[in-house]
Amino acid sequence: MTNDFEMNMDAYLPLRDVVFNTLRQAILYGKLQPGERLMEISLANRLGVSRTPVREAIRKLELEGLVIMIPRKGAQVAPITEKDLNDVLEIRLALEEFAMTSACARVTDEQMEEIGRAMADFETCMSSGDVSKLAQADEAFHELTYRATGNQRLIQIINNLREQIYRYRVEYLKDGKVRTSLAEEHRELYHALNDRNAGRAIECMKHHIHKQQYGIVKSLKGNE
Repeated sequence: MTNDFEMNMDAYLPLRDVVFNTLRQAILYGKLQPGERLMEISLANRLGVSRTPVREAIRKLELEGLVIMIPRKGAQVAPITEKDLNDVLEIRLALEEFAMTSACARVTDEQMEEIGRAMADFETCMSSGDVSKLAQADEAFHELTYRATGNQRLIQIINNLREQIYRYRVEYLKDGKVRTSLAEEHRELYHALNDRNAGRAIECMKHHIHKQQYGIVKSLKGNE
């Protein structure tokens, strides 16, 4: 296992759910790498728990498609294939169209101010060279645009889809040209939302996702 990770205890959650959330985040954020074996004893020792919640967490992660079982080898972190990526983004495109239509109809002036600050924060992070912070700033910007829809279920579904390709987006963001392009795309989306122009906002998101798709596929093929 490569990077260290910590278990964040939550008094309101059963231990098995805390372990599941911890391992899920470790996979999504690249602390557990694609193809890495998940040894129950090692993970249990690392997290300071028994093997039972770890075993239960691995089963749930398998159902989510983040873990695969290999005969005679056991559990390992699932890779994301080009087909997996395309399937996720195909669904996300449909949801984003609805999200942008809803956001343009419901966004308030106060929310637009928040979105504007998030846009500026992303551009500030560009000069830091910290890719993790940049990814978080990008997420914060989009989270606010989704929040403007007022539809919590929609927000949860879209964010879950975005999380599934997070580990590849970090690699994508290492390219300086990509970061500059993203800043421009954020500005275009901001202005479309500010004008309450749903058609333009939808086109901005389609362009944004298609560019991300191209960049991540290129990264995936480069790692083969």
